[in-house]
Amino acid sequence: MIRQKLLTAVMVVALVATGMTASAGAVTAPSVETTTSISESTTVTVTNVVDGDTIDIEYQNGSTDTVRLLGVDTPETYGSVSPGEFEGVPDTQAGRECLQPAGENASAYATDQLAGQTVTLQFDSQADRRGDYGRLLAYVQVDGSNFNYDLVERGHARVYDSTFSQSDSFYSAESTAQSAERNAWSCRTPNDDDGSSGGDASALTIDWVNAEASSLNDERVKITNTGSSSIDLDGFTLSDEAGYSHTFAGFTLGASDSVYVHTGSGTNDADDRYMGYGTEIWNDDGDTATVQTAVGTTVAQLAY
Repeated sequence: MIRQKLLTAVMVVALVATGMTASAGAVTAPSVETTTSISESTTVTVTNVVDGDTIDIEYQNGSTDTVRLLGVDTPETYGSVSPGEFEGVPDTQAGRECLQPAGENASAYATDQLAGQTVTLQFDSQADRRGDYGRLLAYVQVDGSNFNYDLVERGHARVYDSTFSQSDSFYSAESTAQSAERNAWSCRTPNDDDGSSGGDASALTIDWVNAEASSLNDERVKITNTGSSSIDLDGFTLSDEAGYSHTFAGFTLGASDSVYVHTGSGTNDADDRYMGYGTEIWNDDGDTATVQTAVGTTVAQLAY
């Protein structure tokens, strides 16, 4: 009888230990694939912008992944561009030379809008969950807006020929961007279009660069429109010799107006734009500020 009780006690202890192990395993964070497959959306942080249509992200549990923006394709920046993929862009040297900076501008715009931001990934039941190289395929929602659609609407991207539920609205936005020759679509006439979508871009001047500043936002550049009509600066970039840059998005500079581009972070408005850097970028002992159109044409430059 004593032996039987002892055996029963051992079995109880073993079962309790097994239960504790199972309980401990239950609180282990689920894998990334499990997390994303059970939800139509998930909140992540953008840790790196690879190019205009690809980002690296981190989940709330610390896992990482790469996302290919669903339904869109921006011009290549790391390899040779393919004009044939962009309807109406000539497959010529001029077309390629136009698309290359257009791809860089798309990347700069994505960096300006997404880098370091907390965004929501949304998945489409009509599309694959993962594409080439195992990358997630998703819409990126920023402040309630679909960034994938925004890229197409602004002409930074074409619609990627694939199956997804929002394709009709994307194609409609693409058609409008093509007609207006916005950003990459200005490459349809690369020899005649300087990339500006309104006003005389040659009227832009860089008045000064305040490099010896007491704070990041005191370090700033003043740009003025000396012309008699407004200039649409959407897609234009301001950069220094080292490649630090700011891409203007949805911004028009009125006739005789000026805008101050600050190095640090802040809220963009009609008079002030912010590059979002955490360190000074304009060299105290000399640098060159350059403003280029969406297709890479230099329209203003100041060396100091």
